[in-house]
Amino acid sequence: MSDNRKPGRIYMLPCPISEGNPYDVLPEANRAIMASIDYFIVENVRTARRFLSAAKIGRPIEELTFAECSEHTTALQLEPLLAPILEGRDCGIISEAGLPGVADPGADVVAVAQAKGVEVIPLVGPSSILMALMASGQNGQSFAFNGYLPIKPAERARALKNYERRALAEGQSQIFIEAPYRNDKLFADMLSVLGAGVRVTVAVDITSPSQSIRTLTVAEWRRAPKPEMHKKPTIFIIGR
Repeated sequence: MSDNRKPGRIYMLPCPISEGNPYDVLPEANRAIMASIDYFIVENVRTARRFLSAAKIGRPIEELTFAECSEHTTALQLEPLLAPILEGRDCGIISEAGLPGVADPGADVVAVAQAKGVEVIPLVGPSSILMALMASGQNGQSFAFNGYLPIKPAERARALKNYERRALAEGQSQIFIEAPYRNDKLFADMLSVLGAGVRVTVAVDITSPSQSIRTLTVAEWRRAPKPEMHKKPTIFIIGR
């Protein structure tokens, strides 16, 4: 690489949150940018290839180059991913679902890119985190996304009580997620640990035909039918 060669740009390319999404309309501006890129850093190559094929970007998928960045990618493996970009090649980052860089390992690539002065351009697309908050009736002025809760029961209970305290004291909506096969256990723990007056949002299968977003107090949830969320992507929100 010559010293005066300008690095390429990184485009953060949103993709659908779920299959069968009736609301999914890919902006033409996004499609045009995707069609101009031949190097992609993705969380899952198979999913990314399927998304680009469905997006009809007007070029054979076989002509594209994919590099994988997942939760297993180490810090030492990040630098080589940027080599084509530093040589002047534009790149698209694609998450497994929704927005890249948000609850997504693509953020690690962007951190290195920012340190090297690479231009990073975010594009419009769906975020299950914000869509859940939009429909929840919880505080949208002050909120925190906390990722995954601890797996061990005692540690998880402490985390839930901590988020409850913040929600009640500060009025800040506390948002978190769980591995889909553990949703039911987390929900049961929430109803056991949290106070009866705490408001809990359960947002299941956002943007899919089976979407369900409902906010009730813990006391009301204890009497209500349990949401169908086993092995389904779900966002949880605690608020006052």
